[in-house]
Amino acid sequence: MVKYKALAVTANYWSPGENYLEEIIKGVKGKVSNEDFVVISEKAISTAANNIVDENRIKPSLSAKLIAKYWMRIVWGYLIGPLCHFREGLLRYLREYPLEMGSRHKQVALQQAGLLQALMFGSEGGIDGSNLAYAYVSLPLSNAYELVEKMRRRIQQSLGKKVFVIIVDTDKTYSFRNFHFTPRPKPIKGIHSFGGFLTYVIGRLFKLKKRPTPLAVAGCETSVEEALKIANIANQVRGFGSGKTVWDMAEKFKVGLTAVSWEMLKSVKHKPIVIVRKSGR
Repeated sequence: MVKYKALAVTANYWSPGENYLEEIIKGVKGKVSNEDFVVISEKAISTAANNIVDENRIKPSLSAKLIAKYWMRIVWGYLIGPLCHFREGLLRYLREYPLEMGSRHKQVALQQAGLLQALMFGSEGGIDGSNLAYAYVSLPLSNAYELVEKMRRRIQQSLGKKVFVIIVDTDKTYSFRNFHFTPRPKPIKGIHSFGGFLTYVIGRLFKLKKRPTPLAVAGCETSVEEALKIANIANQVRGFGSGKTVWDMAEKFKVGLTAVSWEMLKSVKHKPIVIVRKSGR
């Protein structure tokens, strides 16, 4: 059985407009070796690439308002949430789901990801507001394979290291024996994406094995199982930065849900890069 060891690289918060390629080089220099896996957070890349939306500028539709008021507060708060084994604190947040801000968020989800994704309780189609300031949310990358290859080439050119690069999202992939599936759109080949919130509920209801979702790999041919294993190892050592959810983030800084500033986020240690190496090398 192959064993791995991992090193999370602490970095400054990657603000919108950050040159994340240079940050990656700076972060792994002197630490990375040939054939290491360099695992990068999708959200960190999206934020640095300004692939974000200010939800304060969004006008919600009636559908978005209904989802926020009834679907989130009642269906998730009292029916689906308990079935999915949510902790009591999260259920309380859902039962008090913010109507105005939540409606704007659901409108973004409807526009960007469609109804089945908008009916998720959070991270709809890869849209996420944790570790972002004010009412900003990050969008999923549309060109993950292009970016992961660009990162691999940049590391090889700058540091002379032949590495394998993986972009990973914390949204979960569920596994039943050798069948892997996720509600997250556009995972790597071999992971099936379908169903939106229904897939999420199935995975949680039956307590299936869950791991973060690899979105793109460059530099090597790896099995789905190995990519999932490496994504999970990276997630365990990375942590959650300012918080796992927007509620956790607001609680950490003792402010309202849309009052977390960029300066607050920069005050926390972030680990957007994890180096994973096979033991014995």
